[in-house]
Amino acid sequence: MAVDELDTRILRLLIEQPRTSVREYARLLGIARGTLQARLDRMERDGVITGTGPTLSPAALGHPVLAFVHVEVTQGHLDAVGDALAAVPEIIEAFSITGGGDLMTRVAARDAGHLEDVIQRLIQIPGVVRTRTEVALRERVPHRLLPLVESVGRSAAAQR
Repeated sequence: MAVDELDTRILRLLIEQPRTSVREYARLLGIARGTLQARLDRMERDGVITGTGPTLSPAALGHPVLAFVHVEVTQGHLDAVGDALAAVPEIIEAFSITGGGDLMTRVAARDAGHLEDVIQRLIQIPGVVRTRTEVALRERVPHRLLPLVESVGRSAAAQR
């Protein structure tokens, strides 16, 4: 899906001012509300925009320990293990990966003991061979997409 300069400007506003109304976005961009809504609908349909909810802090929810747990899975059990991981509330993301392990999860825990309890729960899932855990010490680059959006916008402008 091609994202053009206007799409990039729209995405920038959504990122920088997420609580603004569609009417106000249209005013700020100097475009018709219908044009903006059509662009938003297209980007949602094409999977560029995947959500509109608030960004939450696991730490503020009482889970300040962040760990990345690599999970090695018995061949043929990847889907079943993935489904079982979805039932563990402390797992806030899980990805199939290449390299050391089959899955990488991001786990939020209350403290080190709670993290150990979560890991012990993972080890008991049928098909899990072993886990390897890395605890995050400090976030150095927060989750962000604006630099990527801007890069895509510059590429779109250069191709015109």
